[in-house]
Amino acid sequence: MTVPGLFPPPDYAHTAVVETGRRLAFLAGAVPLDPDGKLVGPEDFVAQSEQVLANLGTALDAVGCGLADVVATTVYVASSDPADLSRVWEVVRAGGLTLGPHTSTLVGVACLGYSGQLVEITAVAEIPEEPGEPTAPENAS
Repeated sequence: MTVPGLFPPPDYAHTAVVETGRRLAFLAGAVPLDPDGKLVGPEDFVAQSEQVLANLGTALDAVGCGLADVVATTVYVASSDPADLSRVWEVVRAGGLTLGPHTSTLVGVACLGYSGQLVEITAVAEIPEEPGEPTAPENAS
């Protein structure tokens, strides 16, 4: 939801509300490593952002979600240059992460966990109901 009286956010919402009867998936930071654990795109914000989104998509798929099910993200960029943050955000935007209404914070940081790592994204997603799954516990009579 976009909050009246606050600036119009670019491609994210100010707030997101999730009903308590739904399941949430909290995803650890997606990082720019390939399946063998090798860093993808050394010194390349775009290549690393693309790998991070691919890895995030794989993790979401494993719990029955997609990018449109994400309700909150934090995007970490190892840079103090706003142009680098903008490059990463453009990849995030083009990659489909902004499909559903979600909150997001884009942060420039001094360093990330892996040597040469420039980008990391943490996320929270709402897991879609499975067919026939009740939306809330039934009252016992």
